[in-house]
Amino acid sequence: MSNSTGRGLQANVLSTFDTVVMAVAGSAPAYSIAATTAVLAGAVGLAGPAALLYCAIPMLGIALAFSRLSRIDVNAGASYSWVGRTLHPFLGFISGWALVISATIFMVAGSLPAGSMTLALFDEDLAANTALSTVVGAAWFLVMLAVVLGGARLTVRAQLIMSGVELTILALFAVLCLFHTDNSLPFDWSWFGFGHFDGVSGFAAGALVAAFYYWGWDVTSNLSEETRNSRRTTGLAGLIGVGVVFLLFEVFTVAVNIVLSSQQIDDNGANVLAALGEAVWPGWGGKLLIVAVMLSTVATLETTLIQVTRSLFAMGRDRTMPSALGRVHRTWNTPWVAIVVVGGVALVLFVASNALGSVGDILADAISAIGLQIAVYYGLAGLAAVVAYRKTLLGSPSDFVLGGLWPLFGSVFMFWVFVESLGELAPTAIAIGIGGLAVGLVPMLWYWRQGSEYYRPARLDATRTVEADYVPDGRPDERSVVHEGLSTDF
Repeated sequence: MSNSTGRGLQANVLSTFDTVVMAVAGSAPAYSIAATTAVLAGAVGLAGPAALLYCAIPMLGIALAFSRLSRIDVNAGASYSWVGRTLHPFLGFISGWALVISATIFMVAGSLPAGSMTLALFDEDLAANTALSTVVGAAWFLVMLAVVLGGARLTVRAQLIMSGVELTILALFAVLCLFHTDNSLPFDWSWFGFGHFDGVSGFAAGALVAAFYYWGWDVTSNLSEETRNSRRTTGLAGLIGVGVVFLLFEVFTVAVNIVLSSQQIDDNGANVLAALGEAVWPGWGGKLLIVAVMLSTVATLETTLIQVTRSLFAMGRDRTMPSALGRVHRTWNTPWVAIVVVGGVALVLFVASNALGSVGDILADAISAIGLQIAVYYGLAGLAAVVAYRKTLLGSPSDFVLGGLWPLFGSVFMFWVFVESLGELAPTAIAIGIGGLAVGLVPMLWYWRQGSEYYRPARLDATRTVEADYVPDGRPDERSVVHEGLSTDF
């Protein structure tokens, strides 16, 4: 596939530790808990812990699929490249487009809480002002845009600071919740069962929201061209990231069920975590958790920017989108045109979002719409892994389970959630989710008619590619896409 400029992204910038940090930050533990707990409680009541548990199992299957695919095709486009080379280029493009659209919607949905959380540190009343939240959120967004433009090394350094403080605060409150006695409800193991779901459709609604909780760990795959020993590192980091955020999500969802009443959850909306902090540690607790959520939100804005700009970079390089998107800055080695375009589009959407209502209203519809798009590209990636490794699946029981059965289960689960949710979601969420995907048909068909090489792919086959391209530890061939480099563990 051709490169419009002949320049690639900077290799070997990220180490294994850096990449694990990016995976955890991508799922944004504090932000996901704060922004999504009220939505999850609205969908499934006390069954939040169960929804997160039963969505984690197929999500690990998708993480396994990403891990195996990243071994045989190092590409900043990730599922866009893998699905295109295994299933069909049209499906590959839609997979990449689903990520681009969901990430763009999220940058609006995520920037609003970043603004309101920042304002809440100074005055609770200001935090409810949607226009002011938008302005402050847009300012945070522009700061992160500048960091991402400055290169992967600067990006990961900023990420280490933000995520380090966030995870320290969350760990502190996880311990404090254990010793809190003035509870709304006693702990109940039934929260992990199926009894609290309102039938199959209720379970699907909960799973769709849970998919949004986990989304983001796959930023490691979009950074594969900039990661050292990426064929091993990106997949491993993604799996560790899913494991870490799963534990955090379960601890805090159970804590919310125990400490807060359903009325308190409903009243606080996107500020549930602040309400939990205030209940557990009056005075300082709420403020500290607001800081954690603010840092988490800003951190995940950064990882989302990486995902969307690296995906657009891969599309521009393949000429399935304007080739200018594939240009790399001479000094910073970042896809600067893609970054500038994404920044401009997001700022326009910030302004438009003010017409849609309050922060809570915008979040609820955006989370459901993004959930639909996540289900599409995760589901396609799961299928792609099974197809790419189909000739090796009977080699051993672990190949069959880890390479075939589990990714296939993850894929089928994602598609089932997508279909089942369509009957339950609000028309606005469906319009944003499906409409966003449909818009992608225009550039897809246009560049297909233009004869882009992407639509005549070399098929991805694990038996052939692993033998030819996989580089073990040691000195790689100088023409390889995997290089040795200096450690960037700070």
